[in-house]
Amino acid sequence: MSCVIPKQEYFDRIAKFQERIKAAGLDACLVHGTESDFANVRYLSEYWPTFEQAGVFVPAEGDAVLLIGPESEKYARGRSVLPKVALLLNYRESAEPDYPGIPLATYDKVVKMAMGDKKLNKLGLVGTAVMTKPTLDAVASQLPGVEVVVADEVFRPLRWFKSENELACHREAFKVSEKAVQAILNEMKPGMTEFQVIGIAQREIYANGGEYEGHSLYCFGGDRTSNGISRPTGATIKQNEIIQLNIGARVGGYSSSIGLPVYFGTLPKEQMALVEFGLRAHKYTFELMKAGVEASSIAKDYEKWGCDQGWGDYMLYGPVHGLGIMETESPWIEKTSNYKLQENMTYQIDTFFTGNGYGLRWERGCIIKKDGCELLSHKFMDLDCCKLG
Repeated sequence: MSCVIPKQEYFDRIAKFQERIKAAGLDACLVHGTESDFANVRYLSEYWPTFEQAGVFVPAEGDAVLLIGPESEKYARGRSVLPKVALLLNYRESAEPDYPGIPLATYDKVVKMAMGDKKLNKLGLVGTAVMTKPTLDAVASQLPGVEVVVADEVFRPLRWFKSENELACHREAFKVSEKAVQAILNEMKPGMTEFQVIGIAQREIYANGGEYEGHSLYCFGGDRTSNGISRPTGATIKQNEIIQLNIGARVGGYSSSIGLPVYFGTLPKEQMALVEFGLRAHKYTFELMKAGVEASSIAKDYEKWGCDQGWGDYMLYGPVHGLGIMETESPWIEKTSNYKLQENMTYQIDTFFTGNGYGLRWERGCIIKKDGCELLSHKFMDLDCCKLG
């Protein structure tokens, strides 16, 4: 099945963003993205840079302009929904070639393309966490006298609430992820390398309609299961230890991930107890997720429940984070989160515990509904799935 976001939906997003730009007292916003953190740019344009960086200049009134590096014009015009495209040197790849002979634009020319004769007085920056010094320097030198402010929060909430088209992409991404996980459970054996296991997942993702992995795919065992973030290596799969799987496909731009601990042989008693508790904590979190609930209360209730169960020392962070084009994105659910859940917000229920030389993560996505949450995967949610041999 092929899931795509219709072209008109991108222009509807830009129109909503322009209303927020006006309300914030800005004349325009400059949205930034990279090959690895591309979500903001893709959300507005469908463009996903490779090697280079990219941006979208969005005026409060006028036409949005896609900003790319010098090598990507043909690719960008073939992929982006935005007809206006400008090549800028500061979006070039990190090898920093000079590109002699290629005509390049500057930000003042971009302003003219987008706004005509209207004056740019106040510019908001979006994607500041990944915005590079060359881009900031170019803005300062090419737009003298323009007031520049951080405007991530002007844009970010637009991505919190998913359309039916976005939800369809998420649902399909989880179906693909389920097939990849099942193939691993069927084929993984002690003695395989972690890379070989990930190869099984990649095969299934691409064979079943995924456009890419949703994140760096996880397969690792032993002490590295206690890492909050890690990567697979050439280490071999061993018996009698936790092996962490987190497998996610991307479909139509939208990400997914399914995580569970598995093992061959027999786990030490304390590790098996954590596996069992982690699954109970995972399911407990489902009960807390529904529209109208204060986000901070979920994190507080989850932490109190875990401590009351005797596992407080194994907790690292809040139990839920946002899901969208990126597998991990705003908004998080933490004790400091000051907002209420609303319908059609999407999250990853990320149940991670770390012990002494071992840890585990149970994970899957959900859609917030009025009276609860719709799980994006119902598979691999019992202890029988964990024992492989």
